[in-house]
Amino acid sequence: MRVLVTNDDGVFAPGIAVLADALAAAGHDVTVVAPHVDWSGMGAALGPVHVDGRVRYDRVTLPELPPGTTAVAVDGPPALAVVCGCLGGFGGRPDAVVAGINAGANVGHAVLHSGTVGAALTALAFGIPAMAVSLDLGHPLAFATAAGVACELLPSVGQARPPVALNVNVPNRPPDDVRGMRRAGLAPAGIVQARVVEQAGDTLQLTLPPGAAPALAPDTDLVLLQEGWVTLTPLRGLAEAGAGAVETTTSTAPLATLGPMAAAI
Repeated sequence: MRVLVTNDDGVFAPGIAVLADALAAAGHDVTVVAPHVDWSGMGAALGPVHVDGRVRYDRVTLPELPPGTTAVAVDGPPALAVVCGCLGGFGGRPDAVVAGINAGANVGHAVLHSGTVGAALTALAFGIPAMAVSLDLGHPLAFATAAGVACELLPSVGQARPPVALNVNVPNRPPDDVRGMRRAGLAPAGIVQARVVEQAGDTLQLTLPPGAAPALAPDTDLVLLQEGWVTLTPLRGLAEAGAGAVETTTSTAPLATLGPMAAAI
């Protein structure tokens, strides 16, 4: 399988090298296309590529990878790296995109802001199956465990029809200490629950207020990950709301007369 590997921590972050090396060892044709620096928390942002349409990049060497493996550092966020790769900018169109290994879990509704998940969803917009792989924090980081999980799941992800972006979170444990894999729902938690607790000069300090975390269902990703399970959450990306989500009426009236209708929507 031709696999494009990316991340949001930067092309020189240790997790991407472990992931790419494991996928290559599993027999996949791997190309690494990732941001030159850390672009965490950027979601599916592309940056100001619309200004002139130019995407600047450098070919780099990652000594951990097999000789001849293409590795490219893109001057932009991970979603832009995926767009370039899916358009064939660095070889053939990939059969799958794998983003990671992210240092830190991407769980709950906060995945909206994750550059790792945003990269996977960008691939899905091209009709290419994708996987976002994140490792819960700890010391040392068990990147090898997450890489093994990615290699095991990739064939199934690549064959999924219609394609999905699979969000994978891995406990920071040796493989023998992982309880297994579970499908998980997104926990209703994220940065939107934060509040400002201090304003000093030009800095705001954000924190989660006491008691802000809601009671979580036992089958959500945050709970299952804490219990030692690999969590699997298939994502579909953007989707239109169903019929009747917004009550409106087709109109041919001039725009100047649409005020009351717009207000009703």
